[in-house]
Amino acid sequence: MSIELTYLTLSALLAASLWVPFIIGVNATEAREVVDFNRPPDLSRMPAWVHRAHRAHLNMIEQFLPFAALVIIAHLQGISTQVTVIAASAFFWLRLAHAIGMISGLAGFPVRPIIFTFGWVCVLSIGGAVLLA
Repeated sequence: MSIELTYLTLSALLAASLWVPFIIGVNATEAREVVDFNRPPDLSRMPAWVHRAHRAHLNMIEQFLPFAALVIIAHLQGISTQVTVIAASAFFWLRLAHAIGMISGLAGFPVRPIIFTFGWVCVLSIGGAVLLA
Protein backbone atom coordinates (compact mmCIF):
# COMPACT_ATOMS: atom_id res chain seq x y z
CA MET A 1 0.00 0.00 0.00
CA SER A 2 1.29 3.45 -0.86
CA ILE A 3 2.13 6.00 1.82
CA GLU A 4 -0.75 8.18 0.63
CA LEU A 5 -3.23 5.31 1.01
CA THR A 6 -1.79 4.47 4.42
CA TYR A 7 -2.41 8.01 5.62
CA LEU A 8 -5.84 7.99 3.97
CA THR A 9 -6.64 4.87 6.00
CA LEU A 10 -5.37 6.44 9.22
CA SER A 11 -7.34 9.62 8.49
CA ALA A 12 -10.48 7.57 7.84
CA LEU A 13 -10.03 5.80 11.17
CA LEU A 14 -9.58 9.16 12.90
CA ALA A 15 -12.69 10.58 11.22
CA ALA A 16 -14.64 7.47 12.14
CA SER A 17 -13.54 7.71 15.78
CA LEU A 18 -13.94 11.41 16.56
CA TRP A 19 -17.61 10.96 17.48
CA VAL A 20 -16.55 8.94 20.56
CA PRO A 21 -15.44 11.87 22.80
CA PHE A 22 -18.60 13.79 21.89
CA ILE A 23 -20.92 10.89 22.72
CA ILE A 24 -19.08 10.19 25.96
CA GLY A 25 -19.52 13.83 26.93
CA VAL A 26 -23.20 13.88 25.97
CA ASN A 27 -23.91 10.71 27.91
CA ALA A 28 -21.97 11.89 30.95
CA THR A 29 -23.81 15.23 30.91
CA GLU A 30 -27.32 14.01 30.10
CA ALA A 31 -27.15 10.84 32.20
CA ARG A 32 -28.76 12.78 35.05
CA GLU A 33 -31.67 13.83 32.83
CA VAL A 34 -34.15 12.17 30.54
CA VAL A 35 -32.47 11.87 27.16
CA ASP A 36 -34.64 12.87 24.19
CA PHE A 37 -33.51 10.69 21.31
CA ASN A 38 -35.73 12.62 18.88
CA ARG A 39 -33.53 15.71 19.00
CA PRO A 40 -29.79 16.29 19.08
CA PRO A 41 -28.46 17.36 22.46
CA ASP A 42 -28.48 21.05 23.31
CA LEU A 43 -24.80 21.91 23.05
CA SER A 44 -25.30 25.12 25.03
CA ARG A 45 -26.08 22.95 28.08
CA MET A 46 -22.97 20.82 27.63
CA PRO A 47 -19.51 21.45 29.05
CA ALA A 48 -17.30 23.41 26.65
CA TRP A 49 -15.13 20.37 25.83
CA VAL A 50 -18.20 18.44 24.59
CA HIS A 51 -19.08 21.26 22.24
CA ARG A 52 -15.46 21.40 21.04
CA ALA A 53 -15.48 17.61 20.51
CA HIS A 54 -18.56 17.97 18.31
CA ARG A 55 -16.89 20.73 16.31
CA ALA A 56 -13.66 18.71 16.01
CA HIS A 57 -15.62 15.83 14.48
CA LEU A 58 -17.50 18.08 12.04
CA ASN A 59 -14.26 19.85 11.18
CA MET A 60 -12.53 16.57 10.35
CA ILE A 61 -15.41 15.45 8.15
CA GLU A 62 -15.26 18.77 6.26
CA GLN A 63 -11.64 18.23 5.28
CA PHE A 64 -11.65 14.45 5.05
CA LEU A 65 -14.02 14.15 2.09
CA PRO A 66 -11.95 16.24 -0.36
CA PHE A 67 -8.73 14.72 1.00
CA ALA A 68 -10.03 11.19 0.47
CA ALA A 69 -11.34 11.92 -3.02
CA LEU A 70 -8.06 13.45 -4.14
CA VAL A 71 -5.88 10.70 -2.65
CA ILE A 72 -8.02 8.07 -4.41
CA ILE A 73 -7.94 9.99 -7.70
CA ALA A 74 -4.15 10.33 -7.44
CA HIS A 75 -3.83 6.62 -6.69
CA LEU A 76 -6.06 5.65 -9.63
CA GLN A 77 -4.00 7.89 -11.91
CA GLY A 78 -0.73 6.43 -10.62
CA ILE A 79 0.36 9.76 -9.18
CA SER A 80 2.69 9.53 -6.20
CA THR A 81 5.22 12.30 -5.76
CA GLN A 82 7.17 13.75 -2.89
CA VAL A 83 4.47 16.42 -2.68
CA THR A 84 1.61 13.90 -2.38
CA VAL A 85 3.50 11.81 0.18
CA ILE A 86 4.36 14.81 2.36
CA ALA A 87 0.87 16.30 2.00
CA ALA A 88 -0.90 13.05 2.89
CA SER A 89 1.26 12.40 5.94
CA ALA A 90 1.10 16.03 7.09
CA PHE A 91 -2.69 16.02 6.67
CA PHE A 92 -3.11 13.12 9.10
CA TRP A 93 -0.75 14.53 11.74
CA LEU A 94 -2.24 18.01 11.45
CA ARG A 95 -5.78 16.66 11.81
CA LEU A 96 -4.75 14.58 14.83
CA ALA A 97 -3.13 17.63 16.44
CA HIS A 98 -6.22 19.70 15.59
CA ALA A 99 -8.55 17.16 17.23
CA ILE A 100 -6.44 16.84 20.37
CA GLY A 101 -5.97 20.59 20.65
CA MET A 102 -9.62 21.33 19.97
CA ILE A 103 -11.10 18.79 22.38
CA SER A 104 -8.62 19.55 25.17
CA GLY A 105 -8.93 23.29 24.67
CA LEU A 106 -5.15 23.63 24.52
CA ALA A 107 -5.12 24.87 20.92
CA GLY A 108 -7.03 28.12 20.95
CA PHE A 109 -7.05 30.98 18.50
CA PRO A 110 -4.99 31.34 16.31
CA VAL A 111 -3.50 27.82 16.56
CA ARG A 112 -6.63 25.88 15.51
CA PRO A 113 -7.33 27.98 12.39
CA ILE A 114 -3.67 27.74 11.42
CA ILE A 115 -3.73 23.93 11.74
CA PHE A 116 -6.98 23.82 9.75
CA THR A 117 -5.44 26.03 7.05
CA PHE A 118 -2.35 23.84 6.79
CA GLY A 119 -4.64 20.81 6.37
CA TRP A 120 -6.43 22.65 3.58
CA VAL A 121 -3.06 23.41 1.95
CA CYS A 122 -2.29 19.66 2.07
CA VAL A 123 -5.55 18.95 0.24
CA LEU A 124 -4.78 21.64 -2.34
CA SER A 125 -1.27 20.25 -2.81
CA ILE A 126 -2.58 16.79 -3.65
CA GLY A 127 -5.18 18.35 -5.94
CA GLY A 128 -2.48 20.37 -7.65
CA ALA A 129 -0.36 17.26 -8.17
CA VAL A 130 -3.36 15.54 -9.78
CA LEU A 131 -4.20 18.48 -12.03
CA LEU A 132 -0.60 19.08 -13.09
CA ALA A 133 0.20 15.43 -13.83
